Order: sequence, then structure tokens, then C-alpha cells
Amino acid sequence: MSHTAFLDRPVTTAPVPTALRMDNVVLTFPDGNGRITAVDDVSLAIERGRSLAVTGPSGSGKSSLLAVAATLTRPDSGQVWLETRSGAVDLAAADARRGAELRRGEIGIVFQQANLIESLTAREQLEAMAWLGARPSKARRRDARERADDLLDMVGLGDAAGRSAGALSGGQRQRVAVARALMNGPSLLLADEPTSALDSDSGRVVMDLLLDTAREFDVALMLVTHDAAAAARCDAGIHLVDGAVVH
Repeated sequence: MSHTAFLDRPVTTAPVPTALRMDNVVLTFPDGNGRITAVDDVSLAIERGRSLAVTGPSGSGKSSLLAVAATLTRPDSGQVWLETRSGAVDLAAADARRGAELRRGEIGIVFQQANLIESLTAREQLEAMAWLGARPSKARRRDARERADDLLDMVGLGDAAGRSAGALSGGQRQRVAVARALMNGPSLLLADEPTSALDSDSGRVVMDLLLDTAREFDVALMLVTHDAAAAARCDAGIHLVDGAVVH
């Protein structure tokens, strides 16, 4: 598999489809004798190849909203639709097993910390994603290695594929995390404060990578961030206060 072929995308003049759609999502959590509303009637849509920034003060519901999109939390009410390769999926109705399947194949996640496995090399971090839930054959291992090398080359770490996680800088680790999130060809990429633990130069590199990735791989990107400059670079944005969208 060549690096160029892996990145090629068909050219189309058809309308860009919506990859993620949330309609009137509400999420509450227990709070003493009552409940607190973390996400309050939020609706949004992200098209393939485009990015949406979710901003707001601490405790505004940003990460809770991302957790709903990631199937890590089921909302109290509302609909969450993801357009996958095999059709539309109701994320709000996904149980734990189905959610895990979707996170392996259709939803890539980049967290604030890279969360790499220290004993694995950069290449092995990506290969492990391809092996989750299956016993890999020799052919599958070979394909996974080729894909991992292509992705690491794309994020500028082709020469570091054999280096252990502990030998990488913070910015390099986060670039590995982005490549890992793309390993299984997701329809949706979620990034939760991906630059907050990085210096400004490394943060810009990671933001460049995320935005370029959304366009080149035709993936919808939801970015949760406190960084106004990073948010301004996205195609669209919403601002949350006390769980609700404010204008």
C-alpha cells in the first residue's frame, strides 16, 4: 500500500453529507436529592470533512457533550445520529457493547493526554487498534503495519515508528494519538482539549494535523477546547454555558 494511495479521496461535486447530528440532547447526573443538567437541549450538525469547535467555561458541559458523541454516556433524551459506512446509527440507543464496536471502527478519540501504552512503540500503538476484538492473521498484521506506517508518515513521525512511547516528546505523543484515532478509518473524530498540555508550537502542529485530517480523510471533527485561537480555526462553533448553547 503506498502512502499516496492511502490518502487519495474521490473527487465529488455532490452535496456534503452530515456525519454527526445531535437533536435536542439532554443529559443529567444525580446531585444529592435531585439531578444536575450537564447538557441542556443541545442540537448540532457536522458535515464530513468539516470541523466544529465546542467552547465554554469549565463545567459548561463540553466534555459531557463529547462523551455523548463518543457513546461513553447515554443521554436522557434526544437523538444522536452518526452516518457510517454501512448507514445511519443511533448513538443514543447504543448499549455498551455496540458503543465499544463503534469506537473501534467509526469514532476516533483524541484526549487531552495521549494515553499511550508505554511499553509499545509508536507503530505498535496503531497496530493494537487494528487488532482489538480479533485474533489477527499474518495478512491482517501485515496490512496493519503498512497502514500504521502510512499514518505515522502522514503525521511526520515515519522515522520514529520504532521508538517507544517514553522516548517521544509531548507533541510527538499527541501526533501518535491522532494517527491512532485514524487507524480504523473513522467517520467521526472527537478531540477533547488536545492541545492544552502542549506548548504553543506543538499545539499549533497538532491543530494543523487535526484540521488537515478532517479535510483529507473526509472525517467530521468535533473539537472541545478552551483555546479561542484553536476554536477560531474551525469551520463552525458553539458556545456552552451551564449545558446550553448561547449565542
